[in-house]
Amino acid sequence: MEYLELFLKSIFIDNMVFSVFLGMCSYLAVSKKVTTAVGLGAAVIFVLAITVPLNWLLDQYVLQPGALKWLGAEYADYDLSFLSFIMFIATIATMVQLVEIVVEKFSPSLYNSLGIFLPLIAVNCAILGGSLFMQSREIPTLGLATVYGVGSGIGWFLAILAIAAIREKIRYSNVPPALRGLGITFIITGLMAIGFMSFGGMLTGGDEEETTEDKTVQVETVDKESSKELANNTTINE
Repeated sequence: MEYLELFLKSIFIDNMVFSVFLGMCSYLAVSKKVTTAVGLGAAVIFVLAITVPLNWLLDQYVLQPGALKWLGAEYADYDLSFLSFIMFIATIATMVQLVEIVVEKFSPSLYNSLGIFLPLIAVNCAILGGSLFMQSREIPTLGLATVYGVGSGIGWFLAILAIAAIREKIRYSNVPPALRGLGITFIITGLMAIGFMSFGGMLTGGDEEETTEDKTVQVETVDKESSKELANNTTINE
């Protein structure tokens, strides 16, 4: 359940685009056609699925204070956390370069459609944000880090796929001239973000019920103790 909860939460509740608005440059620029959006979304899923667990390993065994103790007792006091950004970006750039080579080899048409935005995945803030959120939320295991990376990638993929499908259909709509292009796209993105906010209570309903039950039990316990004290005081006074 922990894996499923994190997977669903990273897709719907903590969506990279609609929750924290990361990766908006590529989201807005490469969402004019569904085919192009699918290609870029698949590349983002692959990069996040690889870089988040790799950066988790780097964080756990290299960067955190005392992470180098596996090299020996003399390295236990080293703290390389100040290198987190450099190491994370280096890992991301390596994976993006690998994706670029594969796409150019097997799908030249998609490579030409994506253009400059394929290598720009390396500086896509959604990719770096996935690793930084993994670090700040202190995800405990490699498996959970992988699930978080895949879920975040799928969430970004769904966002760009949805907006691309809408933008293809909206070409045939009578949009006011002042809102054509990015104007109506921003409005649609805001409405979609409001829709995704409805998933916020999807995984928290049970916790709220348990909290309410705990408060009820505590109130009943306090009432019983107060009644006992009142009865004892009455007996003493008599």
